[in-house]
Amino acid sequence: MSKVPDFTDTERDVVAQTVKERFGKDVEVQAADAEIRLYPDDHSLTEVPVLYWSERGCQFVIFKTAESRYRNQFFYSVREQFGTGRDEYDDILDCVVTLLRVQADHEAQRSGH
Repeated sequence: MSKVPDFTDTERDVVAQTVKERFGKDVEVQAADAEIRLYPDDHSLTEVPVLYWSERGCQFVIFKTAESRYRNQFFYSVREQFGTGRDEYDDILDCVVTLLRVQADHEAQRSGH
């Protein structure tokens, strides 16, 4: 069992609504679990809750690492994984908005705009 608390209904709603605003439609945000190192010097992995969605050929992940602590990333493939330049967030809205903005900028660069 995970030591990290699951996402609250409010956190899930914030993510779902923000994703909907970004893409202009309902996008299914799925709950999952992942094993990550909570700290760089950890030798073992910790199971944490995750919110995941996919849109426009890109996958998005938000990891909950503690109460009101989050990490994020987006990726296109195993070789194309990206972060936002910030290790951790203490506000779910800031986490998801920053993730979506960085990915939108990346998407624009990929398409040459």
